[in-house]
Amino acid sequence: VGQWRPVAGLTAALLAVLAVVAGGGESAGGGGADEVTVAIVQGNVPRLGLDFNAQRQAVLNNHVDATLKLAEQVAAGTQRRPDLVVWPENSSDIDPLRNPGAGYRISEAADAIGAPILVGAVLLGPGEGQVRNAGLLWRPGSGPDLAQLYTKRHPVPFAEYVPLRGIARMVSSEVDRVRSDFVPGATPGVLDTGPAVLGDVICFEVAYDGIVRDTVTGGAQLLVVQTNNATFDVAEARQQLAMVRLRAVEHGRAALMASTVGVSGFVTPDGRVSAATGFNTPAVVVRQMQLGNGRTPATRVGVWPEVALAALAVAALVGAAVLRRRREVAPG
Repeated sequence: VGQWRPVAGLTAALLAVLAVVAGGGESAGGGGADEVTVAIVQGNVPRLGLDFNAQRQAVLNNHVDATLKLAEQVAAGTQRRPDLVVWPENSSDIDPLRNPGAGYRISEAADAIGAPILVGAVLLGPGEGQVRNAGLLWRPGSGPDLAQLYTKRHPVPFAEYVPLRGIARMVSSEVDRVRSDFVPGATPGVLDTGPAVLGDVICFEVAYDGIVRDTVTGGAQLLVVQTNNATFDVAEARQQLAMVRLRAVEHGRAALMASTVGVSGFVTPDGRVSAATGFNTPAVVVRQMQLGNGRTPATRVGVWPEVALAALAVAALVGAAVLRRRREVAPG
């Protein structure tokens, strides 16, 4: 029995730590007092598939026009005025900071709705042949707020950039279909919009524990996932929304997912989905969302339970090997 004492001790310590953390966690909800009205604009694309961005101007126009229509509904009193509008990833693949026409159209939408718009933009640079996948806040009256800019921290290899391009080209020239390499950002997506502090992640960054947690520990009151599902299908989009539900419950934060083509929707801190949109269709949905300010036990401990459980598994394997060895060498 003695050889199992270290394992038992580690198990007891892990359970004690988790019990203390769970007992000492703050409430992550805002108590229903602080709310913000958010509009998701799902502009749709001319066609699905890998060449969706061949009509970049059409995609941008779709999101601008849908926002202008929402502004008309607000003016007519048939829709609530949003405090914040969220456009999806790739809603402006034309760099609005360098293309005056694209910038003008986004300003037109922001000024009409009278609220800041979180734009999913592809920005050129910083180097030659490099681009950034960004969430950029665009304010009515003043335009882009470069202090509130998030660059995707985990671009996808062989989809958003090609590692070791020279070697990869020897395997297949198809790698050059990725003409520019997306460079990663260095800071969490904590964006202060005024009405709310957002925790912005882009596309499948929602699958990475640390990237989402960094926004919450950085002060995010609301989780936002900007995504583009035009190159996938409805099953993948629903899978991604399920990940958003997990993150909402994990951190006790209301969350939303804004997609170019769907599925978009809102998620409460207990994981319930509302106003989910259809797939491959334009849609605009507006909801009031609760802001969160506390930290759940999962937010507090982060990766440490995984580390402790991995250590426990290793200790158990080592203990089992030692026990087996002793049995083999024990005199009969």
